[in-house]
Amino acid sequence: MKLIRIIVSILLLLFFVDIARYFVYPDVGKLVEENPLKSAFMESREAEWKQEGLKDKKIHQKWVLLRNVSPNLIKAVLIAEDDKFWKHEGFDYQAIERAIEKNIAAKKFKMGGSTISQQLAKNLYLSSSKNPIRKIKEAIITWRIEKKLSKRRILELYVNVVEWGDGIFGIDQAARHYYGVSPARLTAQQASKLAAILPNPIKYSPTGSSPYVRNRSKIIYAIMRKRGVFVPDYKEVMTVKPDIIPVDSVVVGVPEYLIDQAVSADSTASKASDDNVAVPAGKGEDAVSETPSGMQKP
Repeated sequence: MKLIRIIVSILLLLFFVDIARYFVYPDVGKLVEENPLKSAFMESREAEWKQEGLKDKKIHQKWVLLRNVSPNLIKAVLIAEDDKFWKHEGFDYQAIERAIEKNIAAKKFKMGGSTISQQLAKNLYLSSSKNPIRKIKEAIITWRIEKKLSKRRILELYVNVVEWGDGIFGIDQAARHYYGVSPARLTAQQASKLAAILPNPIKYSPTGSSPYVRNRSKIIYAIMRKRGVFVPDYKEVMTVKPDIIPVDSVVVGVPEYLIDQAVSADSTASKASDDNVAVPAGKGEDAVSETPSGMQKP
């Protein structure tokens, strides 16, 4: 029995050490000025290809400064992935609560509700595993990233390392691969389709015929139109210091039912007709300009 207690104690110690090391490792501070050469997700893809014998497959990525990315793409990504990006400190607790409720209802652990900062932490340093231990590590790294980096830098890193297709990483290669344009020339509709596939870029394509992508991108595009395709304070938002960043006007006044649909990756949305997705029953053109209770009108 004594030997068993010793073994259990050692295992518990190793477990806590494995988690605690993420308070100092990796060095997220260097991301302030340095661009990562390769993310954990990229290495994971390469390992998969090697295991499958696909020796000729390569990662396609080219770094691009955020100022050379279309505001359309930034807006679409924020709407689709993290509508509270400018206000939270790395965690959207309401989204996490909704995700937990869905997990309980589905009787399986899938989590979800991740912010852009959490996704960046996972993409750069961790695996795609959904186990609770990985989520703890992700939370620690996310907290450190938010403390060290500005929101603008977090966005720049995210759009450059996120996966947009099999072997396609970063918005530069995504824009050129799917639409034959530089990221600066992406239209609002193209941006909404690229943002729509982020929950599963291997399964979906922005140029494909998937009803899910078509419907979800239509919702994202509708929000972009109602709030103005170009955010009036975009340059200010992207350049001010993180401690005085205003709320992004892409979110202020947007009807909550549209945001909930846009950020949801529920594939059941693909079953809805185009008309039903674009304007819910009983709602006309004026409905999208309504100001929800508790939200400031721009």
